[in-house]
Amino acid sequence: MKQTLLLFFRKLLYLAAMLWLISLITFGAIHMAPNSFFAAGGLNPNMTPEAIAHLKAVYGLDKPLWIQYLDWFKAMLHLDFGVSFASGNRVIDEIGARIGITLGINLVSMVFVFWLAFRYGIRSALKGGAYESTMKQLSLLSYAMPSFYLALLLILVFGLKLGWFPMAGLEGLEPKQGPARWLDIAWHLVLPVTVVVFTGFGSLMLYIRSLTREILKSDYLFYAKARGLSEKIIVRRYIYPNLMPFIVTILGLSLPGLLGGSVILEQIFSIDGMGLLFYQSALARDYPVIMGILVVGAFLTLLGNMIADLVLLAIDPHRRR
Repeated sequence: MKQTLLLFFRKLLYLAAMLWLISLITFGAIHMAPNSFFAAGGLNPNMTPEAIAHLKAVYGLDKPLWIQYLDWFKAMLHLDFGVSFASGNRVIDEIGARIGITLGINLVSMVFVFWLAFRYGIRSALKGGAYESTMKQLSLLSYAMPSFYLALLLILVFGLKLGWFPMAGLEGLEPKQGPARWLDIAWHLVLPVTVVVFTGFGSLMLYIRSLTREILKSDYLFYAKARGLSEKIIVRRYIYPNLMPFIVTILGLSLPGLLGGSVILEQIFSIDGMGLLFYQSALARDYPVIMGILVVGAFLTLLGNMIADLVLLAIDPHRRR
């Protein structure tokens, strides 16, 4: 127990140190970028140098860089990432307004990706032969398929020609209320989720298949088969427990992707999520929003690694050494 608490505090200190370092690099990189949001004011004849200077004073950009960084870092510790240059709203409100739909899409997609990858990755390693060859080809097709191409193809076939699914947006022209609204949103998200799932499960299935094949070479699997155990028992008692550390590690690394969104897909399907927000902010040079999204993504990456390490320690006590 004492070792576990010590490891937890060490991980916590590591997370804090890395988050500070990432915030410093992010702040420096953003301020080293050529041009700025206020540079566009020089092209507007109605914007006088005095007005631009006043705006910089309002946003605190007239202070030395090290003071700007300290002010921003102190505010960031309270989840205050400043005010958006483009909209004038608080950055945390801008992120909060987009985070729900992106989280929902990626969470549902991740569940299907993991289910398909583990189910068919293990089965292809166990069956071998033509079945394994077919699943390998399917996974390679999934890995090589560009997401934007598949999205346009699904829109063309199932949206334009067949008319089965809506092609863009989250709701119909007449917004519904109650459970009907959620069903309408789910219906609009069928195509985006399908694209994410199909383009995401292939590489993971190849990885699970490779790990399962290595496990099948173990001596204890040989003796388990010699005892006449069924395939279901072998999978449940021997393969799943040995795959668990890899599952936990992959889940920890997948945590940032839940909020990252997909710029291309959200643009194609007109989904107002985090990916589209980051893209629009980059075009507008809305630096507070960009820095807020980058810091949140970095924090989730570090948090995912920390949680994965602690869970691995709980399921495998030998790692304490």
